[in-house]
Amino acid sequence: MAAMLKVYVDRLSQPSRALIIFCRVNKIDFEEVTVNLAKREHRTSEFKKINPMGQVPAIVDGRFRLFESHAILRYLATVFPGVPDHWYPADLFTRAKIESILDWHHSNLRRGAATFVLHTTLAPFLGITPNPEAAKEGENLLVRSLGTIESVWLKGDAKFLNGNRQPTIADLSLVCEIMQLELMGEERRDRVLGPHEKIRAWMGNVKRATSPHFEEAHELIFKMKARLSSAAHAKAASKL
Repeated sequence: MAAMLKVYVDRLSQPSRALIIFCRVNKIDFEEVTVNLAKREHRTSEFKKINPMGQVPAIVDGRFRLFESHAILRYLATVFPGVPDHWYPADLFTRAKIESILDWHHSNLRRGAATFVLHTTLAPFLGITPNPEAAKEGENLLVRSLGTIESVWLKGDAKFLNGNRQPTIADLSLVCEIMQLELMGEERRDRVLGPHEKIRAWMGNVKRATSPHFEEAHELIFKMKARLSSAAHAKAASKL
């Protein structure tokens, strides 16, 4: 009997959530192993035997180990039977366009969103000193990235990236990235996303296409959001 796929994740991590949603939607059986980032469990020698980079997500599939979320999604979409072709199409031209988006993601949308959220919201929680200059740079890159998504991959009335009729692993990865903005609260999130009607419509399409697994994977984000909001209100009240 083959060993069950092990998925090492922290649901506060954007790519971890994308991986969990993908597995749930495609009925891939797996064991979820939580690696608590706040407790620095990703830096332990035990976890670094799984991923020497000390990052989540990572997987162990029998003897095979793999890290980097995009590589994992490509692997799962290719290896596991029954995954619909639209997630990572066999057509090489369509697949190449998806690869282009995924390559762009890390240096643009992810770098902008992750830096912005870290230095405005998450830094104290992770024991990091916030850097206002880094936060502003992150916000600027994030805003430019949202504009790029709209003008390059969501042209016209496109429902999903590249005008595809169904979501791909690129749609899922990028939408989970943007969902991290929920941690900042409605006012700051809406300031960034408000002008981007196409982005908001596309996110809604991806959520509906992956429901109810999308909502379930993001429950921890909304709990953390409420916790951060309460802490901020308490801090403000203490100054009165």
